[in-house]
Amino acid sequence: MDVGDRFPGFVLSDENGESFDSRSLEGLRYVIYFYSKDGTPGCTREAQEFSALFPKFMLRNIPVIGVSRDLPQTHAKFRDKNALRIKLLSDPTHELMGEAGAWGRKVMYGKEAEGALRSTFIVGKDGIVEAAWKNVRAADHAAKVLEKAVSLARV
Repeated sequence: MDVGDRFPGFVLSDENGESFDSRSLEGLRYVIYFYSKDGTPGCTREAQEFSALFPKFMLRNIPVIGVSRDLPQTHAKFRDKNALRIKLLSDPTHELMGEAGAWGRKVMYGKEAEGALRSTFIVGKDGIVEAAWKNVRAADHAAKVLEKAVSLARV
């Protein structure tokens, strides 16, 4: 998935086990990011940073959504333990991750494996990807996304 591509529609379960349909985001700019696993150090840091900046995103009416293969119950525990404010969605079959280019081969600890590729997208009000980050480093990433979202909101 690259800038200029239409982001795929989706219906996934959220951290409360409720169905979340991307059609509810129509007409909104939003951030959607993909991560490996709830509770791991990098994923926790990224979620905490997005949560800390959540008020600044929402000031501009830009929802932030995190997606991993974890089940809704795991997301709920992760959210509660870390006081997260962002929406967390479960993609256990990694279908959306695959469509977004956030699933594939990667090297971890010297071994090749298939899994989530940490990626973030800003999707415009028209459903078109306005910004994309791939192979993201968790630390300070949320601030870069906010900066870009603010610049896009001015346009």
